[in-house]
Amino acid sequence: MPQGAVTMGSTVTISGVLFDCDDSVSITLRFFTPQGQTDIPMVCDNGSFSATVTAPVFPCLCHYDFCINVGQSTCFYSGYSGEGRLLAQQGERFQITVYDPNFKTPEWFCESIAYQIFPDRFCCSDPQLVKERAMQHEKLGRSVFLHDNWNEEPLYLPHGGQDCYAPDDYFGGDLAGIIKKLPYLKELGVSCIYLNPIFEAASNHRYNTGDYKKIDPLLGTNEDFAELAKEAKRFGMHLILDGVFSHTGDDSLYFNRYQRYDSLGAYQSVDSPYYSWYRFGNFPDKYECWWGFESLPNVEELNPSYGDFICGTDGVLAHWQGLGADGWRLDVADELPDDFIRLIYRSIKRNNPDALVLGEVWEDCSNKMGSEGRRGYVNGDLIDGAMNYPFRKATLAFVKGEIDAYSYNDQLQTLFSNYPKPFLRSCLNLLSSHDEVRALTYLCQAPEQWHIPREKQTPYRADAEQLRLGKRKLVQAMTIMFTMVGVPCIYYGDEAGLEGVKDPFNRRTYPWNSEDNSLLEATKRLATLRQNSQALKTGHSRMGALTGTLFALIRYLNEETVVVFVNAGDTPSRAILYPALLSEGADADIPVSFSGEYISLDGEKMKVDSVMQVEIAPHGCSIWRKYE
Repeated sequence: MPQGAVTMGSTVTISGVLFDCDDSVSITLRFFTPQGQTDIPMVCDNGSFSATVTAPVFPCLCHYDFCINVGQSTCFYSGYSGEGRLLAQQGERFQITVYDPNFKTPEWFCESIAYQIFPDRFCCSDPQLVKERAMQHEKLGRSVFLHDNWNEEPLYLPHGGQDCYAPDDYFGGDLAGIIKKLPYLKELGVSCIYLNPIFEAASNHRYNTGDYKKIDPLLGTNEDFAELAKEAKRFGMHLILDGVFSHTGDDSLYFNRYQRYDSLGAYQSVDSPYYSWYRFGNFPDKYECWWGFESLPNVEELNPSYGDFICGTDGVLAHWQGLGADGWRLDVADELPDDFIRLIYRSIKRNNPDALVLGEVWEDCSNKMGSEGRRGYVNGDLIDGAMNYPFRKATLAFVKGEIDAYSYNDQLQTLFSNYPKPFLRSCLNLLSSHDEVRALTYLCQAPEQWHIPREKQTPYRADAEQLRLGKRKLVQAMTIMFTMVGVPCIYYGDEAGLEGVKDPFNRRTYPWNSEDNSLLEATKRLATLRQNSQALKTGHSRMGALTGTLFALIRYLNEETVVVFVNAGDTPSRAILYPALLSEGADADIPVSFSGEYISLDGEKMKVDSVMQVEIAPHGCSIWRKYE
C-alpha cells in the first residue's frame, strides 16, 4: 500500500499480498474522494493484488479500504494507519493526503536548528535599565513587580492586594540580553530564533497584545528589535515572531477598557474605529473572549478593517518584516479561520517569498476538523509547517517507557504518511514549550501537572536518582529530535537542565553559570552532528522498531548514511539491523547504501558489510555515520 502524501492528479498504485489465496477470493478496492466512492476490482496474481487510482485535481483527503469476498462471505480490511485489520463490518479507512505540487517551504528553515525564547526569562542586559523601563508601564497605571534576584521563583500567588494571581512579575530579560547571548547561541548551533510575544502588553507572557506595532518597553524599543535582527543575521540566524491574532488584550490601544491609551477603544464607544473588530453581546461589558478570559477579547478575524490592519501593505506583518523578521508563528492557528490564515500567508509571502509561516496546531494537521470542515493546513497555501506536538508526545512517551517501540513507530509513520514532504520538513520538532511541562521534569516521573496544586508544583524537584535517569532519557529524546525529519527546536534552558511543571514554572529564568554541563555538551554534540550532516538536514529516512524497547532510524543521502539506535529499556540491548528491517516508510523505495566504514559519535569505528550489530546500554543511544 502507498505511504506518503501525493500531489494533485497523481496516479497511485495500491497493492498488497493476501496469503493462502485461491480462485474463490475476490478483492475490491473501495476508493473514497470528496466527489464520491469508486469500487475497483483488484487484479490478483498468486496472492498479490493491485489497483491503480488517480488522485483528484484539488487538495483534499482520500480514503480507501478493501472488500474481500470469499465464496459467500464478505469482510473488510481497513485501518487508520500502520497495519490494517480484518473486520466483519466497515471500519475506519486508510488515508491519502492530496496536496498542491507547487507547495514549497523555506529551505533555510528546513535546515535550521531552532531555539525558542520566552523573552523575560532568557537574559537581562542591565537590571538598572529595566527598572527605568518599568516606569513606562507604571505611568499607564499597570502593575509591575520586578524580581530582585534573577534566580528567584516566578510568582504564582496574588500579591500587592490583588484578588487573584496576575502574570505581572518580571525578571527583566530583554532584546539587548538576547543580542548579548548570540555568541552562545551560535556555539550551540542555533540558526533560527523563535521569540514568544514581544509587543507591548500588560503581562509577562505578552499574549494579551496592547500595541501590535510597538516593542514592549520592558524589552526595549523598535530600534532594539532592528538591531537584534541585524546582529542575528550577522551570526547566520533568522528571527521568527509570535503572531497573536485571534484576540487582543482588553488593556490595549484597540479595546482600551481601562482608558490607558490616547485612543477611542471599542470598549469605550460604538463609534470607535475598532468597534467592528470585536463581538459584543451586551455593549460594553458582555463580549466574546478567548476561553472565557475577560482580559482577552476575541477579534472578528474576517472583518475587512482588521484584516487590512494585520495584512495590508502597511500592516503589522509588513511592519515587522521590514524591521528584520523572517517569519511568523501563528498562535492558536486552529482557532483562526482558514480564509484569514490564507490572507496572512499571502501577505507574509508577498513581503518575502522565503519567509516562514508556522502554525500552532496540537494534533495531526492533515485531518483536523473545524466548524468550516476539514482544515486546509497541509494543502500548500495556509502554513509551511506546524509545532509538532504529536512528535513530542510520542517521543517522550517512548523514552519514558509509556509506549513500546512498535507503537512509537506507528505514531511517527502516521505523520510521515499523512504529511506532504515539504510540510513534514518544516515542522518544528519540540520536546518542551512555554505551554508544556519541561521535558526533563516529565521524564523524571513528575506528578501529573493537572492533579497537583501550584503550591506543590513550585518546590518540585526530582531527587538525585530520578534526575540521573531523567537526564539519560532527555539525551535519548534529543538524539531522536536532532536526527529526525523536521526542524529540531530547543526550548531555552532545556540544554542547561531547567526543570518545571505547569506554567509559570516551565518559564523559569535561564540558569546562567549554573548550567548542567553534561546536558549542555550533549546538546552541542548533537547540534554539531546535525550541522555537518546533509543527510540529517535534507536526506531520506527509514525507521522502525527492532524490539519492544529498541528503535532505529536511518537517514541517508548519496554516499552519507547516519544510523541511530535508541534503547528505552532498563537492560542492555543488542541491535541487529538489516536495511530491509526498516523498509516501511515513504522513502522505502529509495535504495540506501548500507555497507561501508562507520564512525560513532564517540569516535569508534566499525566496518559494516550487510548487517550492523551494536550493543546499546540501558536508556542509551548510539549514532553511527558513514560518509565519503
